[in-house]
Parts: sequence; C-alpha cells; structure tokens
Amino acid sequence: MAEQSSASGEKAVAAKGARRVLVVLGSDHIGLDLKKNIIDYLSRESEQWEGSYTLLDVGVQEATRCDYPDYAKAAADAILANPDGKYESKLGILVCGSGIGISIAANKVRGIRCALVHDHYTAVMARKHNDANMIAVGARTIGPDVALDIVKTFLQTPYDGAHHTERLKKLHDIEGCCYQPV
Repeated sequence: MAEQSSASGEKAVAAKGARRVLVVLGSDHIGLDLKKNIIDYLSRESEQWEGSYTLLDVGVQEATRCDYPDYAKAAADAILANPDGKYESKLGILVCGSGIGISIAANKVRGIRCALVHDHYTAVMARKHNDANMIAVGARTIGPDVALDIVKTFLQTPYDGAHHTERLKKLHDIEGCCYQPV
C-alpha cells in the first residue's frame, strides 16, 4: 500500500484506476472513534478499489467536547473548494452521535447534498439517485461493521443521472445555486 501525507493533512492512498477522489472526513468528539475506524479502513482497503483516494481529516482530533457544526462546515468547505482541479470527485463522510445534527449543519452550506445514512440501502440511494457529495452517520446508532459497509458503498456507487438530474437542479434552485454533479 502506498500512502503519502502532505502538510495539509491529506493522506493519499494509491489505488487502481485513474479517477482521483478526495474523501473529506469530519466528526465531533462523540464520532471521533468511529471516524478513526473509517480512516484506518480506508487506508487499508481502498487500494483495492477503482480510483485513487486521498483522505483529508478536518477534525476533531481529540475527544474533548466540541460543536459539530464547526466540523461539518470545515468538511463542506473542503468539498466545495477545488481551485486547481486536482480531483475528479470530492466526497465527505461526517460522524456525530446520531448523524442528524452534523448532517443538518452540512446541508446549511450552499451546494452540499449531505444524506443521513444508516444502512447499505440508504448509502446506495444517497449516491445513485441523489448524487450526495457527503454522508453522515451516527456513532451511537450504527455499529462499526455497518459504518464500514456504508462508507465503501457510498464511495463506490455511481450516480444514475437521467431524470434525477432535473430534481437535483430544482433542489439547488431552492438554495439559489447551480447543481454541480459529483
């Protein structure tokens, strides 16, 4: 496995294929342990998947009480920033106690489509029909095995397009911005 860390905290995981994907991870103090499990899993397993994954952990780094909106916004901002076109896709994974608060916070950022997921099916549908650019999971509501299945499913499921695109454009019209496919 080829891993490289940059000064910005990004960790590159070499994988099969040419598609470059930035995976941004964020959590509050309750979600920290599950987020660490997800990072370990991605560092270990994603080299077998199509594409080249770079991991960016925007925090939190210790279990001291904190506020999830700060980390949801940091992750959302990282998803939306792409000044040099370095990545073909940018996807985010957020973790808090229930997943609810951090998903609400992320969805306040214009251009973010964060789905609260709790199983394989909702992870598939988040990408397939909703072209979600972020997901949120609850550390207190799902176990680690389910979380890892959700992460793998989310990162590997393509967007169907077709009639779903018109619906996504309407969602973005509500918030006054242009739909940008993942």
